[in-house]
Amino acid sequence: MTKGELKYEGKAKKVYATDNPETYIVEYKDDATAFNAQKRGTIANKGIVNNAVTSRLFTYLASFDVPTHFIEQLSEREQLVKAVKIIPIEVIVRNKTAGSFAKRYGVEEGIVLTPTVLEWCYKSDALGDPPLNDVTAIALGLASPDELETMMDLAMDINDGLITFFANRGLELIDFKIEFGKLPSGEIILADEISPDTCRLWDTASGERMDKDRFRRDLGNVEGAYQEVFKRVMGDANA
Repeated sequence: MTKGELKYEGKAKKVYATDNPETYIVEYKDDATAFNAQKRGTIANKGIVNNAVTSRLFTYLASFDVPTHFIEQLSEREQLVKAVKIIPIEVIVRNKTAGSFAKRYGVEEGIVLTPTVLEWCYKSDALGDPPLNDVTAIALGLASPDELETMMDLAMDINDGLITFFANRGLELIDFKIEFGKLPSGEIILADEISPDTCRLWDTASGERMDKDRFRRDLGNVEGAYQEVFKRVMGDANA
């Protein structure tokens, strides 16, 4: 497999073409950003952690029929994925109140949300990823009604699987952000990543934040939290 031209560079990853037009190589970086890139920094070995965690979680989700772009992990920082066209909608799933959601509605963090909340945001750094409703997403041509329904169903399946996976490792899944892509056939599959960058994970026993909130809020021990998530995700359940 030959790494070709750089196709895209985001805040956390680089995407390269390969000698196969149906695959890309994704390289994970140590760069860290928050608040729509207004805060920037570096988290040591974050790329290694996020690559390994994403590879493990995508493999786990695929085991119960969640379609993903993941093919294989190539190195500490690289993975081979199916080439997809990213749907420009960020999908946010919230099990408890936290972060911007708690601030927006003036509630404390940690309240159980029943039913689980699913939100759409337009994927645009320039616009600050503004929220969408179904009608807006359809009217702007970002997705069809059937595509939104597919993404919602997949997101709920992913949430169910991840809640169990993390709970078995002493972590509570508070919320997470995912992205979907389309194959040339039109099939919608999970893309991007699932990692401490994109999930809020609280230690089940202590409530300690084990995710990028440690960077956002200057809580300290950011690298230690990422390494602890890495250790638990890569280890056996209930370890």
